[in-house]
Amino acid sequence: MDDKLAWAARVWRPPAEVRELRGGYTSTMLALTADDGERAVLRLMTKQPWRRHAPGLLTREASVQRQLHGSPVPAPRSLAVDLTGTPAHLMSWQPGRPRLDDAPVAPAARMLAEIHRFDPGPDRPRAFQSWAPPAKRVVPPWTTRPALWEAAFAVLAAPAPAYEGVFLHRDYHLGNLLWEGDRISGVVDWVETSWGPAALDVAHATTYLAMLHGVPAAERFARACGTAEVRYWSVMDVVGYLPDPVKVAQPWRDAGVEISDRTARRRLEERLETVLG
Repeated sequence: MDDKLAWAARVWRPPAEVRELRGGYTSTMLALTADDGERAVLRLMTKQPWRRHAPGLLTREASVQRQLHGSPVPAPRSLAVDLTGTPAHLMSWQPGRPRLDDAPVAPAARMLAEIHRFDPGPDRPRAFQSWAPPAKRVVPPWTTRPALWEAAFAVLAAPAPAYEGVFLHRDYHLGNLLWEGDRISGVVDWVETSWGPAALDVAHATTYLAMLHGVPAAERFARACGTAEVRYWSVMDVVGYLPDPVKVAQPWRDAGVEISDRTARRRLEERLETVLG
């Protein structure tokens, strides 16, 4: 880590204060403050398998942040990328703080629509990737409802529906939004940005809310988005959390949310039951 702080000092400013940010799952995130009060964020790709894919992930994030600069989407601004040693991305600091409470759904839905309206011109991001490939379609050992999962796998065995592609965040959820009061002041974590169906971003945010606060909160967000959910993309997103959604529950607990592994699993299945109809 010290070598990356020295690198940040060379390309930006010597950090006088370094603080680890909580809530990250794929990376170590450091808040840097210089003597003059300027702040930045340093992403270190320390965890596998993301570290193995860091060149693509970090260069994509930097490129997307440059594209979004000056747009209505409050994304950080890329400052520098270093792929030697521990891969790192230095970016500007965004004001605000995450809200994992039952945050207002209308601003979150409006911001997602703003992202989907963004036109990258000829420099479109890559086509989206499914996080529910056939290898993941295995009934989890913790479930008591195997038929529910088999029904989900049957949906995904059919051809994907046609769609009109838009600019996707691809990992849009409360954990990647910063708030000042009830206003969104930052949208972070652009490593998975893709081109694909808007309903996939809606599905991902909705599943996250379902696990965090229950299906009613998720349905409020989906309604605020103003478009009907597409069953195929919603099922794909739920299956993407296999083999176990507890991987996201621990960061929530670290952030002070009281949620058990059992609750996260139960709510994921309740979400799946809802989208299967």
